[in-house]
Amino acid sequence: QVQLMESGGGSVQAGGSLRLSCVASGYTYSGRGRCMGWFRQAPGKEREGVASICDPDTTNYAEAVKGRFSISRDNEKNTLYLQMDSLNPEDTATYYCAATLGRVLSDAALRPTMMKYWGKGILVTISS
Repeated sequence: QVQLMESGGGSVQAGGSLRLSCVASGYTYSGRGRCMGWFRQAPGKEREGVASICDPDTTNYAEAVKGRFSISRDNEKNTLYLQMDSLNPEDTATYYCAATLGRVLSDAALRPTMMKYWGKGILVTISS
């Protein structure tokens, strides 16, 4: 059974930083062309892709976070990270960790519909 568990959320002021972590259990990332990603959903808005990483290390970012967010993965710890810098109030949302079942083209990995497994989400609040 695949489980994804996020941590590291919270409240910070605009301009600050947060680092999200997602521990994956029951999931093998390496060697299968799989992708993992971070998604977010603000109140009243659709869930959107923020950043993805596809085996082995191809990354993609939403335009809104390019240059500010960085996705990475520690295969030994089976953990996905999202370093978020220069945060602004528009980044306020519930952030979700997600993973694909099989191989997915990296260009498609920011689409929520491409993900099979989801964490429960963690709230990030940025105050102005």
